[in-house]
Amino acid sequence: MHILPDLLRPGLKLVICGSAAGLRSAEAGAYYAGPGNRFWETLFKTGLTPARLSPVEFPRLLDFQIGLTDMAKKTFGADSSLAAGDFDAMRVRHLILVHRPMILAFNGKRAASAFFDCKADYGYRETFAATRIYVAPSTSGAARGFWNEDIWREIADAVHAL
Repeated sequence: MHILPDLLRPGLKLVICGSAAGLRSAEAGAYYAGPGNRFWETLFKTGLTPARLSPVEFPRLLDFQIGLTDMAKKTFGADSSLAAGDFDAMRVRHLILVHRPMILAFNGKRAASAFFDCKADYGYRETFAATRIYVAPSTSGAARGFWNEDIWREIADAVHAL
């Protein structure tokens, strides 16, 4: 059983993949529900959504051709509490092959590193099955010291160019 449902359908412009649902998200049943998380603000500020949505409105992202998933679907918590075995890179690779999003953006290095099974740096990484893959700074409040909106803007520019 997944903590949060995948928000996916074929042909989306963008799918954002996090590490796992945080405690607040798991409690709320909604993506990026922690009070210090910049996710919803960032989507609005970069023009990926026309308004700042609340976490419970996450299903509306499909209206903007955006989907959501996580590397670890059966557990929740801070990145520091997750074990390597919690991540399912094969599941995410399968989702890419089935749904064929134009862009996959990892929300943080931890999710990307689990996917690639090696250290991941910010920015454009590679193309997998015609899906361009980016690694963006985590929007989590716990990662504020690493925050930089530039990569998120680069992702939004790539989405707008589609």
